[in-house]
Amino acid sequence: MNSPFPKSSSTPGEGLIVARLLSDGATSGLSAVTYQYPLKLITPSRLADPRSALVFLLSYGGGLVGGDTANLIVDVQAGARLSIVTQGHTKVFKSVSPGIVTRQKMWVDIAPGGALCLLPDPVQPFADSVYEQTQVFRLATGASLCLLDWVTRGRTARGEDWSFVRWEGRNEVWSVPDGMAGAAGGGRLLLRDAVILDSRQYDHNPQMKSLREAMHGMGVIGTLVLRGPLTKSLGDFFQAEFAALPRLGSRDFRSDEARAQDEQGLSPLEKWRAGRLAMEKKSKLIWSAANVRGCVVVKFGAPAVEDGRTWIGSMFARDGSILQTFGDHALMCLK
Repeated sequence: MNSPFPKSSSTPGEGLIVARLLSDGATSGLSAVTYQYPLKLITPSRLADPRSALVFLLSYGGGLVGGDTANLIVDVQAGARLSIVTQGHTKVFKSVSPGIVTRQKMWVDIAPGGALCLLPDPVQPFADSVYEQTQVFRLATGASLCLLDWVTRGRTARGEDWSFVRWEGRNEVWSVPDGMAGAAGGGRLLLRDAVILDSRQYDHNPQMKSLREAMHGMGVIGTLVLRGPLTKSLGDFFQAEFAALPRLGSRDFRSDEARAQDEQGLSPLEKWRAGRLAMEKKSKLIWSAANVRGCVVVKFGAPAVEDGRTWIGSMFARDGSILQTFGDHALMCLK
């Protein structure tokens, strides 16, 4: 018997988010949120902080099964502000074979004056998983982007230590003419950042270390990308703090007593910086910051996930501009 209903045109894993400025001209809302399995999107019915619209990016069952594909389109319209977060690690389950790849793709258009804050929890690839992630951001004049992309070594409680087959993350930031949102092609490429971790490249070469050894004890690595007027304060802050780091070979020959006396005359920022440097040294956290065609790119790594979370959360809190722009809910994954 033939069904009297037309065939569904929806595709598994497809999602759409449209953020717009509401009629009051100050509050951002969502005009469209759609998704299909395995992708899941949750939006609170009411926000205590109206500074940005909020969407939780999830997956059914708490993770992505080998071979799953998720494609998300995000449209941030003129003047709107959107925050995207998660409710925990994005888990990537094992693949039956290396040829079965789990994929996530995100295509984002940000109109003039619009802003997106994407601060998720890190991706957690399980042993024997194969994962590819591509995120493309197209920014019109005056648009702003705050993007955090990070990955962990896996489930440490189960002994996993970069035990996956392959993890690949790619981020692109484009500058596009006004009115070209959603149009294919055009624009100027500002940044293309790729991280590829492939355990197979070490299998047949005895001169090379394993992926685990190549990570030098890091348990999490990440990339932060900042672009646009609403993230300029944070970008300048990261660059200033990186410039203030002790250079290689520098040593402090003062006694503990002399150092304590000198620190009494420091400004609040200098005291905070001294405490942060001590924390970075103790946790063996490393990081760098650079300006690439108007995008501030921060790279960091830490032996423990919580050390990385504490560090980057403290940097955001000290600057304060993201909190003021997007509200407290935008930072929940950094606490």
